Amino acid sequence: MAVAGLLLAAGAGRRMGTPKALVELDDEPLVTRALRSLREAGASPRVVVLGAAAEDAVRVVSDADPEAVVVVAPRWVDGMGESLRAGLAAVPDGADAVVVLLVDTPGITAAALARVMAAATPGGIVRGVYEGRPGHPVVFGRHHLAAVAAAAHDDVGARGYLAGRDDVGAVEVSDVATRDDVDTPADLARLRGQEG
Repeated sequence: MAVAGLLLAAGAGRRMGTPKALVELDDEPLVTRALRSLREAGASPRVVVLGAAAEDAVRVVSDADPEAVVVVAPRWVDGMGESLRAGLAAVPDGADAVVVLLVDTPGITAAALARVMAAATPGGIVRGVYEGRPGHPVVFGRHHLAAVAAAAHDDVGARGYLAGRDDVGAVEVSDVATRDDVDTPADLARLRGQEG
């Protein structure tokens, strides 16, 4: 089954003080790290949505993954929902499913992505869980993409579409990933301490 990768990396990182795509962890921009994980997991094609500091981020992406499809979301300032819509519009028709990854979740490994992708179906939704708690990544089968895009708005990505659904598959990934996200310099310092 063909699973495309969709990396949302457009945000300005207001609480971080710099766009998250360009934040470095272990001397590597988060966007580079995420694209490598998607590539190693077998996601293809890989679509990355940029917005803040797009010119700089495009250069980083082209160095990290020349095969990545770059989309600059025209309304990225409106929030994650707009980035998700722009990214889903760029996913080729040949993809049976799309795995969505957020650039500020550097603890999601290629192993976690591959495990969740392996459970995907064109008509289903599967997400990673951490000791039973839902998190990322999320894989949407092709049949859900239009509805996910329609439900996304402002700073609400797929959360509204997922809320209250009883048909979402769960794949445990806590043994190969962490659900930590990097929103602030303190979050980044904590992750650097864990990895150091």
